[in-house]
Amino acid sequence: MKKFFLCLIALLGITAGASAQKANFTFGYGGYTAMDACDYHDGLGKVNTAWGALNVGVNFKVLPNFWIGPSYTFSNSSFKHSDTNLYYHVIMLNGRYDYYRNSIVTLYAHLGLGADITHISPEHGDNINKGYFAYQISPIGADVPLSRSFTLFGELGFGAQGLLQVGGRLSF
Repeated sequence: MKKFFLCLIALLGITAGASAQKANFTFGYGGYTAMDACDYHDGLGKVNTAWGALNVGVNFKVLPNFWIGPSYTFSNSSFKHSDTNLYYHVIMLNGRYDYYRNSIVTLYAHLGLGADITHISPEHGDNINKGYFAYQISPIGADVPLSRSFTLFGELGFGAQGLLQVGGRLSF
């Protein structure tokens, strides 16, 4: 019972600390995802089209240089010589650490861990859902503020959100 109350108090402390800090809404596009590079489709064939990933998320500043929050990523692919389509739905918990800052740019590293639910819609037969481990490792990211509430960003890394991810952040 003591452990339960200690966990509850810790969770409330983290939540109160996160809500007292800044938050931002992130949206972006990432090209060439890990789902297409690492066969997240059980060897059904070679991918014909893979247009990248659309990413949205919310981040909360929990420490002076550390942000944390959930994200959702959507992507799809198709195969050569087949009408089979793949739809990737990825939910991750992301952490971002700002390691350099000046008046023009903030450099950061980003790590995301979560789950990918791949919906396979074959040409013939029933639809299939598969679950996979999802991740995003981006050691190099840059934020450039355009105003007090809007920032452009770019990241270089590998994972479910893409090899090169670009987008914007809206602070509130």
